[in-house]
Amino acid sequence: MGARNRDRTGVRNRDRTGGVTAGPEQLIAEARKAFFVMFALLAVVWLVQLANYADHYALSRDYAVVSGDVGTLPDILVAPLLHWSWAHIESNSGPLFVFGFLAAYRGVVRFLGLTLLIALSSGVVVWFFERDDVATVGASGLIFGYFGYVVVRGLFDRHLIDTLVGIVMGASFAYLLTVAVPGTPGVSWLGHLGGLAGAWLFRDRHARTATGDATVRTTTDTATGTARKPAGATPQTPTGSPRADLYKELDDLGLL
Repeated sequence: MGARNRDRTGVRNRDRTGGVTAGPEQLIAEARKAFFVMFALLAVVWLVQLANYADHYALSRDYAVVSGDVGTLPDILVAPLLHWSWAHIESNSGPLFVFGFLAAYRGVVRFLGLTLLIALSSGVVVWFFERDDVATVGASGLIFGYFGYVVVRGLFDRHLIDTLVGIVMGASFAYLLTVAVPGTPGVSWLGHLGGLAGAWLFRDRHARTATGDATVRTTTDTATGTARKPAGATPQTPTGSPRADLYKELDDLGLL
């Protein structure tokens, strides 16, 4: 027999490889949690900005990451919450929420670990390779880390919907890509590079095996000796093909 898929009640079933497949209800529950987690994160970032602005951006000066300065290494975890101006935080808030949500809706616990890893990798890259006269703060590393994670997750784990949505949203925030290159004044492209590296390291590594998920069982007609499908059976695309993966993603989201 092939691997078991989830039923329409949304109960998670295990496949032959021991993995867990989430049903629509599970995905919706995770998406709801992801929304509130990102709302809370954005609220914290804006509250920090208010305090920072009231103190003439002393927090950004005191807790920025400076290349080669050992004393700023602990600030790697704080710097993503800080910004240099209202324009800076406004440009980061939209993509931070959108890409953060897309990265979190398949698992909030995993997302928290991903966030920590991206912050560390982005900060370390800045600390090692940025100029020593530049103080770096901002959520850009997280944004590009989340974006990279969503696209990488889609490509390597065959979550085709994630890849499509990630690319569409990336195009919607295309202005971000224009500042992610070396030489942009006031922007640390190294922070973006570090974020993408963190996303690469945190991608799923389990291999998806082609099983008999979509095999339709047949019965033999004793009168004619021919095989026929049971009544009500729905032909399905063989697993392992791009179309089957897309159908599965749409089905998991409750769209089929």
